[in-house]
Amino acid sequence: MKFRAEIDVMPLKALLDPQGKAVTGSMKNLGLPEIQNVRIGKHITLEIEADSKDSAKTKVDEACKKLLANQIMESYEFELFEN
Repeated sequence: MKFRAEIDVMPLKALLDPQGKAVTGSMKNLGLPEIQNVRIGKHITLEIEADSKDSAKTKVDEACKKLLANQIMESYEFELFEN
């Protein structure tokens, strides 16, 4: 079976997000002071071949832990869709 994973990786809330801070400052310069506390992460989409949805979840979780997210500085969550 084929599955598609939609993964969001974000900096941990306890850590400073320099990109988000810069964008928040720019919002004020653009006349959008109502927008605050911007946090910037990354969105990853991948396809996976697996025997079951549980197996696909396990493989995606392993990929996130081993390569896609730095668990010291980032958190991740994902959704799995059957193709």
